[in-house]
Amino acid sequence: MTTLPYFDAATVRRALPFERAMTAIADGLRDGIDPELDGPRLFSPAPDGEFLLMPAQGAEFSGLKALTVAPQNPDRGLEKIQGLYILYSSDTLSPVAVLEGASLTAIRTPAVTLMAVRHLAEIAPAPFPAEPHVLVFGAGIQAIGHIQATLAAFPGASVDVIGRRPERIAAVQSEFPQLGIRDRGDDADAAVREADIILCVTSASTPLFDGALVRDSAIVAAVGTHGRELREVDDALVTRADIVVEGRASAERENGNLATALDAAAWAAETAPRNLQELVRGEVTRTPGRPAFYSGVGMSWEDLICASTVFSDAR
Repeated sequence: MTTLPYFDAATVRRALPFERAMTAIADGLRDGIDPELDGPRLFSPAPDGEFLLMPAQGAEFSGLKALTVAPQNPDRGLEKIQGLYILYSSDTLSPVAVLEGASLTAIRTPAVTLMAVRHLAEIAPAPFPAEPHVLVFGAGIQAIGHIQATLAAFPGASVDVIGRRPERIAAVQSEFPQLGIRDRGDDADAAVREADIILCVTSASTPLFDGALVRDSAIVAAVGTHGRELREVDDALVTRADIVVEGRASAERENGNLATALDAAAWAAETAPRNLQELVRGEVTRTPGRPAFYSGVGMSWEDLICASTVFSDAR
């Protein structure tokens, strides 16, 4: 085997700015990537954590993201999620490249979220603010990535943050000094009422806010947790919102935000939430007087599109 090209974290970040990632993801969905055909993620125990394997198939490339999840690492000053992405030729199944995996995840998750939010804004029943006010729950690496993606999708947006750790909020504020980001933890209810876009990127196990407070025109995205026992929003929001998910099968299987509001019959009905492919293909409509809610758990096809884009653009 010849030496495989390796794309380290800095190279991945340079090669995949958020606008490029959002465009690639939307193009992939329009061109035939079907989220409902994505394989399930594979979990296996690891010392003080777990292994996470995410395989995906495509016409030209296929891939496997191999990660470790170490919940104790942040307290040791280390990354919670680490790993690699291996890209293969779909024709020969020969490996063609290796990419640093955590940086890929740090880009693709915000890119998918803001691609969905931007499409939901474009089909809003009334004109959506060109410079929306954005409220972010969470102050970790995904919060920073989602703010960066927000500025790519909505360059004039203003941003406030609610988080648990003052030092992390300070780090987010220092990352974006031009935005004047406020810590809204002391007036969270008012912040929720005021927001045009609410981004939830936490490890919460219970709802972060009262869904009845969300304005009718708002867009909420919750992408911080996976697992039916974990959630960031309540049923009050879910039951009053137009819902879009990455894929129906993955959402029914893994999305705790929807676990109690939608049963098996609801997922099988014609009124089941629409998926991202249907959203980008213009097959989703918004209902006047209802907020929009997007929720994702992270899927393998998203990593494949992003890794393929990095490799193809470099080649």
